[in-house]
Amino acid sequence: MRTGFVNRRMVQRFRQVAISTVGSLKIKLLLCCCIGFSLIAVASRAPAFLGWTGSSISMPPISDSRKGYSIVMNTWKRYDLLKQSISHYTTCSGLDSIHIVWSEPDPPSDSLKKFLNHIVESNAKDGRLVELKFDINKEDSLNNRFKEITDLKTDAIFSIDDDVIFPCSSVEFAFSVWQSAPDTMVGYVPRIHWVDSTKDNLGSYIYGGWWSVWWTGSYSMVLSKAAFFHKKYLSLYTNEMPASIREYITKNRNCEDIAMSFLVANATGAPPIWVKGKIFEIGSTGISSLGGHSEKRTECVNRFVAEFGGMPLVSTSVKAVDSRKIWFW
Repeated sequence: MRTGFVNRRMVQRFRQVAISTVGSLKIKLLLCCCIGFSLIAVASRAPAFLGWTGSSISMPPISDSRKGYSIVMNTWKRYDLLKQSISHYTTCSGLDSIHIVWSEPDPPSDSLKKFLNHIVESNAKDGRLVELKFDINKEDSLNNRFKEITDLKTDAIFSIDDDVIFPCSSVEFAFSVWQSAPDTMVGYVPRIHWVDSTKDNLGSYIYGGWWSVWWTGSYSMVLSKAAFFHKKYLSLYTNEMPASIREYITKNRNCEDIAMSFLVANATGAPPIWVKGKIFEIGSTGISSLGGHSEKRTECVNRFVAEFGGMPLVSTSVKAVDSRKIWFW
């Protein structure tokens, strides 16, 4: 009986200790939660405490030529798409000028010029007026989109097709990424190359599209249909790149974007930078929709490797993401 009594006392004591321990843990957990929520609240209001009034990140001072960017927009008989694109991009705060690459046999009509100029003037804010120019070419060639432009006021070029639209916030973020690495290409549309293992020749390569990038998690090119690069590459493309490459592009009406990727990689020895951004495609047709597109691009890659005397493209898995717009990293 004495033993039973002692056991009951021990059980009661153990229960008291256990209840006390659990209660203590609950209190500690509650305190930790309160502290955590308090830190989050303080962090979310930190900009106000520090005197920051805008939502953008403060950037160090940069030269005037790098404060903005110029759009070089390729177009071909898609006037409705051109109007939509111009109407959108002229609202972006970092835009300095728009150069429309015009390769049609007839010059732009007066009505089109008048309409586009009206859009530019209507979207002007805070005294900012975007300069709009038509760069008219006599020859119809995809090389025209990379012809040297002598009167550019900015170092940065945003090369874009008239049938794709990105939110201004996304464009401004990509521009800030380019400012951190102004010698490389920064863009939204990644592509990859890899060695063709089916060939005995180790210098043979295959061009990989989006699904190849998605599957491997790596890329070696960003397409110039939506990419930032330095204006100096227009001069290099026009005056320094082998003329045989430009002739090949004109003849085959393809691969000018791959040629630019080769040119930049050859000059820098570095990979491009892929920026995450939502793409709004407002067009329905293009070269990529034609049959045999990947095979033709593979042919271009191998042709350019031969012309450059080697493979300059560098693969990477880095992806730039605007962390201000995501909850968790």
